[in-house]
Amino acid sequence: QVQLEESGGGLVQAGGSLRLPCVASGRSFINYFMGWFRQAPGKEREFVAAVGRNGRKTYYAHSVSGRFTISRDIAKNTVYLQMNSLKPEDTAVYYCAAASGYGLEYASASNYDYWGQGTRVTVSS
Repeated sequence: QVQLEESGGGLVQAGGSLRLPCVASGRSFINYFMGWFRQAPGKEREFVAAVGRNGRKTYYAHSVSGRFTISRDIAKNTVYLQMNSLKPEDTAVYYCAAASGYGLEYASASNYDYWGQGTRVTVSS
């Protein structure tokens, strides 16, 4: 089992940046495929980005590609979501998630086994 804790959320103006860290504790961090999802008020949870176990392969939703960067620091048991050029439509609660499976559909929330409690990001216009 792994426990996930996100931080770094807050209020930022449009065009600004935030970095969200997610610290994992428990079983070996490298065993998990990691993802970020977000949920805006009144909307379903949606995929944002994912990173493979060794950090080399990354995947992004079309809406954030070119603006967000996902990375992982295996030594620190931490996955990061760097968010640049933020837009009001990026306002949401952001969740970190871990998946133990292989060859999974990374954009599907149902494939992730563990979730953090979320951190709120608000982008003002």
